[in-house]
Amino acid sequence: MARVKKGMNAKRKHKKVLKLAKGFYGAKHRIFSAANPAVMRSLRSAQMGRKLKKREYRRLWIARINAAARANGISYSRLMDGLKKAGIEVNRKMLSEMAIHDQAGFAKMVEAAKNAL
Repeated sequence: MARVKKGMNAKRKHKKVLKLAKGFYGAKHRIFSAANPAVMRSLRSAQMGRKLKKREYRRLWIARINAAARANGISYSRLMDGLKKAGIEVNRKMLSEMAIHDQAGFAKMVEAAKNAL
């Protein structure tokens, strides 16, 4: 059986990792043994960041809705309960956009929620 050398595969793997390490500080963007753990860590952090982004946006939307709701004389939880009882299905992202850009429409939704309670 012929001997198999791994030079081409190693070169391909190293090039792939060093391409991902572009822009890293110091030796981490030039030397594979330094770049490899840094790239693995950065990929892991990126995955966690994609999960955290969803949580952070939801928190932001709720804070905006709560501020606008309190300006209209109702708390966030009472507003959401009233909207559910009124049969108005609108997600938090759209509610926060309405609270910022369409205060009159948001006030009408608050009134509908108050009447449903």
